[in-house]
Amino acid sequence: VDALTAVLKPAAIVWKNDSSAREIEGLPSYVELAAGELPARVVAKEAGLTFVIDVMGGQKTGWFYDQRANRDAMTSWVKGARVLDLFSYVGAWGMRAAQAGASEVICVDSSADAIGSVNANAALNGLEKIVHGERADVFDYLKAARAERQRWDVVILDPPAFVKKRKDFKQGSLGYRRINEAAMQVLAKDGMLITASCSYHMGRPALLEAINAAGRHLDRQVQVLSQLQQAPDHPIQAAIPETDYLKGYICRVLPV
Repeated sequence: VDALTAVLKPAAIVWKNDSSAREIEGLPSYVELAAGELPARVVAKEAGLTFVIDVMGGQKTGWFYDQRANRDAMTSWVKGARVLDLFSYVGAWGMRAAQAGASEVICVDSSADAIGSVNANAALNGLEKIVHGERADVFDYLKAARAERQRWDVVILDPPAFVKKRKDFKQGSLGYRRINEAAMQVLAKDGMLITASCSYHMGRPALLEAINAAGRHLDRQVQVLSQLQQAPDHPIQAAIPETDYLKGYICRVLPV
């Protein structure tokens, strides 16, 4: 705290020590204000957009800056597109897509608080006519959309970690295959799938195999246009493999 205060002079420092890993290590779970005063409204700014975030009660820090460079890469592919942002949290991907010219964006998340933030942040940035949040289980939403024959030009898939421990790999990798397959089923014939995994134990080759298996099962061809990784302000330490956790792909999904 003293070092951070001396170097950065932050308005506040929050200890967000509530990850499941702490229980494994026998450490207490807590979130507390360690120094300073937390403003009544905390905002994250990205690419000229403003997002109100929940530092104390939200996921992780309340914002995922590690995906910023990947959202930058996404903006080249969404102009004029109907976009579906799955596991949207507060709408970072969806809002960036709208800003880049998407014609319509639907953000889907199971959290009522997250969807409330999506709609509030859309209004805050003047994008409420383009961006709409819907609270739903993503698998259920995709099943219903498939039954209704709905299609999107771009589907963004940024789920939570399905493989949190090495022993979960088999079941988790199946989860990634299933969610990517479900996403492809609501894609237009020549659609774009932007898909990611933050599971360290789900390596890049395994994720690509899950995506490819999903495409094969649907008789669709997957072309990788770009590989994604965490932003430069989340550097990968060469001596610590666990720091290379975020990976993803921008894919074109074609009928065979």
